[in-house]
Amino acid sequence: MLLGLEPDQLPRHIAIIMDGNGRWAKRRSMPRIAGHRQGAKAVRAVVTHCARLGIEALTLYSFSAENWKRPKREVDFLMDLYGEYLIAERGEIMENNVRLVHLGRREGLPDSVLREMDTTVEQSQNNTGLKLCLALNYGSRTEIVDAVRRIAATVRDGALDVNDIDETVIADSLYTAGLPDPDLLIRTANERRISNFLLWQISYTEIHVTERFWPEFDVEMLNEAIRDFAGRERRYGDTEAARAKLLKS
Repeated sequence: MLLGLEPDQLPRHIAIIMDGNGRWAKRRSMPRIAGHRQGAKAVRAVVTHCARLGIEALTLYSFSAENWKRPKREVDFLMDLYGEYLIAERGEIMENNVRLVHLGRREGLPDSVLREMDTTVEQSQNNTGLKLCLALNYGSRTEIVDAVRRIAATVRDGALDVNDIDETVIADSLYTAGLPDPDLLIRTANERRISNFLLWQISYTEIHVTERFWPEFDVEMLNEAIRDFAGRERRYGDTEAARAKLLKS
């Protein structure tokens, strides 16, 4: 029994919006890039812990399609940091049986980042443990646009009838094809918005918000979020549980 919970009480897929790197640094009179570097250390601890818990998938909102609007110096630093992270963590990824998956558009990402990402994806493709999904150059609306284009091309080519388009066809055309939808979405820094993240996939996801900035997020905070999730009743629109409670009262 992990965390005092039965295995079926654990979320299969955890998604995290890692927010507050810049504010963490500002409160310490440090440059924003120092917050990003500290945030990368938090990633390592969370990934390792999820792998040990037997979580099936962990999706990290690392760099959105809108983040290109940030100052060039900060964007350049982040791209360098991603390359460094992929190189530095490759051994840990392999040791913990983690499989790396990229979610997002490749177009626009530096060749150096794509090279290191492709290397890690290739080396870890046969790993059977945690699927670490790095949402890099990701936007949910962009993802849906790409899915619609993919489906439209299939219909155009005669491989799919338009009347056969259903939720499964759409889900299988998203970047997350083959992954379970997130059970738990964690957002740090006390922000209470979705920010164009996994809009299709989080229809019935439980949301946990913490006031802590991402560089402060640690294993105990992750455990707290998981216990919070385990204590919730998930009905997916069904009223049977509510009706049963009413009959008992």
